Amino acid sequence: MLSSFMALEQELDLSSPVHDIRSTSLKTFEILGFPTKKDEAWKYTSLAKLLKNDYSIFPKKESSLELKDVKKYFLYEIDSYKVVFIDGIYSPFLSDTTHDGIDVCLLSAALSKPKYKEVIEKYFNKVAAKDESLTALNTSFAKEGAYVFVPKSVIAEKPIQIIHFSTGEQGDFLLQPRSLIVVEENAQVQIIERHQSLTPHEVLTNSVTEIFAAKNALVDYYKIQNDRIDASLIDNTYVAQERDSNVNVHTFSFGGKLTRNNLNFTQNGEYIDSTMKGITIIGEQQHVDHYTLVNHVQPNCESHQDYKGIYADKSVGVFNGKIYVDKIAQKTNAFQQNNNILLDNKATINTKPQLEIFADDVKCSHGCTIGQLDEDALFYLRTRGIPKREAKGLLTYAFANNVLESVAIPALKTRINKLIATKLGVNLGHDL
Repeated sequence: MLSSFMALEQELDLSSPVHDIRSTSLKTFEILGFPTKKDEAWKYTSLAKLLKNDYSIFPKKESSLELKDVKKYFLYEIDSYKVVFIDGIYSPFLSDTTHDGIDVCLLSAALSKPKYKEVIEKYFNKVAAKDESLTALNTSFAKEGAYVFVPKSVIAEKPIQIIHFSTGEQGDFLLQPRSLIVVEENAQVQIIERHQSLTPHEVLTNSVTEIFAAKNALVDYYKIQNDRIDASLIDNTYVAQERDSNVNVHTFSFGGKLTRNNLNFTQNGEYIDSTMKGITIIGEQQHVDHYTLVNHVQPNCESHQDYKGIYADKSVGVFNGKIYVDKIAQKTNAFQQNNNILLDNKATINTKPQLEIFADDVKCSHGCTIGQLDEDALFYLRTRGIPKREAKGLLTYAFANNVLESVAIPALKTRINKLIATKLGVNLGHDL
């Protein structure tokens, strides 16, 4: 890693304040190393097999893609801004950025141009964990990704799509995108993020996203994870909220070899609402791990977590959710639920909802369920002439459907419905 870091530094401005951040982060990673199953937070998820590959960190050449070949991966039914990367390199041909009222552009530009200096110094690497090894690794190589800035009282007129394509032309490849999302007071934005491998090759993405929601801001963030079986993703998302803000993060995990979602919220003011919802539907030997943390450090705030998992074949699911309530965070209302269905005897789910409460005037609850499809309900549907496979599909669809109710982009809700139907292998028999 050190030689790769030195190569990167030769390309960049060493006088930039980000240079010191990168150097410090590399030292942190060298001390911590990659996480192992000996670490409590990684008890059920091993990176050992992935780390046996000899990944390239920098692209050997610039790749290009035709829109017709990748159009299906966009939410093309609606007008949107787009920030698209191919093997870690920005694609102006596939992108549609803007500086008209809001900034939707590249992190590399924000890190290097003087007009962004104030925002970068105030927000970059301020909420991302300084003691988490993979976040430190990403910060060491932080160079490219999406930069979104929504000024005070501005409502983004259309959603923003952030898409990372991996072509396979670089061989086994390690991608480390870094995104910064800043939404100022009374502003609103909707963002859709996707990582997509296009050919059979080993790709490991170690992504970090920092989201800042100022007073009374609204952020809807959607993660679509439906990658090829060769692709693995470690997604680190850090959210900092100020008074009266509302941030919703939906995570749809349907594909990939190994997916680890680290989602961390910090509430820095009163009357904040934080929502985390997820649907996982996997099979074969896929592995999806959701690790969430909500820091309630101010009074009169709420958080809501609702994760559903459907596991088939030899797939493995992990949910480790933690709610921390500080002693001054009175009147906290925190809810956490993780419900799972195992469709096959060899499927596995490890779930660990946690509450750590130091305040006495709070309303906090957590719970989890692990089970199989309701045989009585299945029998009822079959007596009405519905074949067994379709009956199972209807029951599993109904199980996951309430997570979709809060999706605020109708075209995206339709797309996710179709993805669920495809994953379940059934025709749900109604207009999606």
